[in-house]
Formats: sequence, C-alpha cells, structure tokens
Amino acid sequence: MTMTTATMTAEDEQTAPGGEGGTAAGDAPSRQAAGRAQRGQPRRAGSESRGRKRDVNGWLILDKPVGMTSTHAVAVIKRLFNARKAGHAGTLDPLASGILPIALGEATKTVPYVMDGRKAYSFTVSWGAETNTDDTEGEITRRSDLRPDRAAVEAMLPRFTGELMQVPPRFSAIKIEGERAYDLAREGEVVELEARPVVIDRLTLTEHTGDTSMLEAECGKGTYVRAIARDLGQALGCYGHVSALRRTRVGPFRLDRTISLARLEELSHKPDGDHQIDQAILPQVLLPVETALDDIPALAVNRADAVRLARGQTVLLRGRDAPIIKGPLAVTCQGRLVAVADLEAGEIVARRVFNLSGAH
Repeated sequence: MTMTTATMTAEDEQTAPGGEGGTAAGDAPSRQAAGRAQRGQPRRAGSESRGRKRDVNGWLILDKPVGMTSTHAVAVIKRLFNARKAGHAGTLDPLASGILPIALGEATKTVPYVMDGRKAYSFTVSWGAETNTDDTEGEITRRSDLRPDRAAVEAMLPRFTGELMQVPPRFSAIKIEGERAYDLAREGEVVELEARPVVIDRLTLTEHTGDTSMLEAECGKGTYVRAIARDLGQALGCYGHVSALRRTRVGPFRLDRTISLARLEELSHKPDGDHQIDQAILPQVLLPVETALDDIPALAVNRADAVRLARGQTVLLRGRDAPIIKGPLAVTCQGRLVAVADLEAGEIVARRVFNLSGAH
C-alpha cells in the first residue's frame, strides 16, 4: 500500500467472492463428546479444540499440488486451521499447480482486490491435437501431423500479446443463462461462448522440443491460458492443448511466499492426535490481511475517525492538503487496517470494514 497521512479525521460483509462462511453449528461440541461428558468419560485429546471454530485472519498462499480441486484445497486448509471462514482468490484447475491464495477470516473481504490483480503462468503446449477441454483431460477433437519449429512459434507470439478478444474454453465456469458452461458441455450441449476482451502483457517461449513448447504468460483478469494454447495451435495450423500448467503469481503473491500442503500437514501433526495448526505458528505461515491491498493507495486516519468508519459513518476530509485519490483506498489507524473505502465529495466512505483487534 502507498501510504498517505491525513491529520483529519456498515456493517461488514460476511462472505466475499470465493468465500466460505462458517456456521453456528461449528461452535457446538459434538454429540459424541457431549455423551462422554455425561457418562463421566474423559474427552478425546483435541476434540474440544476441534469442536469450536476459531477466528483466524490472514492469507495462506498455498502451492497447490496437481490433482486437487481449489474447493478441496480450501476445505483442507479450513480444517487444518480450524477456521470459521475461508475462501480462495481465483480457481486453479485440478490439472494445474502453483499459487492458490486462500483467505481466512477477515481476509475474505479483500478477495476481490486480489482477483483483479495481474497473474502469471508457466505452461506447456503439446502440439498436434486439440481437445474439447483445451487440456489433457478432454477428448481429442482434431489432429495434425504438422509440428511447428521454434522460429514459427516465436513469430506468432506478438499476435497474442496486448489487448485482444479471446473466446473462453467451452469447459469453463462462465455462466450461460444461469448455468455453468462446463455443466452444459458435460451434458453434451453445444456451448457457444462469445469472445471477451483480455489483456496479455507478456507471452514468451522458454523452451521448444518439437512436440511441445514451454511458455510463460503474464495477463489480466479473465484470461484463459488454455485458450491461448488452443488459439496458438489453430494459428500455426497444427492444433495444440495445455499439457502442464503452473501459476506463479496472483496479484501481490508470488511463489516465494507459498507453502506446500505437505509442510502444513507436518506443522499440524501432534502426538495427542489433534491435527490443527497451533496459534503460535500462525504468524509463520499467514500473511497479514492488508497484504492483498499492496497495490492500492493507503490513507492513515486518527482513532476518532477510525471509530466513525467502523460504525458505518463517513469521515470528512478537511484542508487544502486533503489527498485526491480515485478508486479504492486502504484506511489504516496506527498501522492497523480499518477499512477499504472510496473518496466521494471529500468524504471517506467505507466499503469494507475490518475487525482486526487481535493478531491473526
């Protein structure tokens, strides 16, 4: 966050896009534990802590393994942290590995800002076949004996860089009259999706073997790497599909901030059988909620104004030095995130209010 200091002076949403809210039932002890208590039997080790969900706030940047869905990954993390609320900032297909940012607690309110950020991928295109899913999981629909050389691939890349129109894969989460495209495609319906504007900032060839090409891409929201592979193959006249995909960046999060599921499982393992991450370990594995807002301006306010914003009231900016900021800004007080807000007619209007009274 770029900090601006000001000497001037809604109820928060419980689930952000990609979020998964906890339920009151999660706070109640299990029937088995209650029965043991009534019979005078000791509770199993760790059962009480597992029965009560806890407030965990922050970002866990998971290096998702191949073969796991994003939804399953969130469920596993939610269990390991015994968290009330969790969600992810952008689906990563089971075929893909790499960065899956998982928001816990108050961090779910910042999910939209991460999803709007730039993304980066490294991927492999296999030439000679096009599939109905544009990756290895689908059925081959077209074949070719032609294989492009390195020069041909490199010469084609500028056509797929910059602002362009891209038709999403038929097997995608885009909705058609309320139905997901992949559901319609699986049912055998003909799915016709319209081209959408996307931005591909960088597309480079890193290795070429004849049958395959390895590439890196940096792109904006809504870009499908599978569609890049499909369109490259059609343009080269040889067809192609993604055979390996790894996401290396999402917004402010990069691979050097990730942690593997295997490492988290190690940290959660205890002799008493209570498999959850200890409170003391949270600062080692979680990034602060405000990390997601690194790319938006920040505005510091005093305590009185922070209280007003927390109550859903607006704060008037006074003086000739009042900042002129367009778009969202992160409002802080004494280094702690208070709200994400907009400036409207000289007033701070909170859009998301955060309750971060305690660490993590």
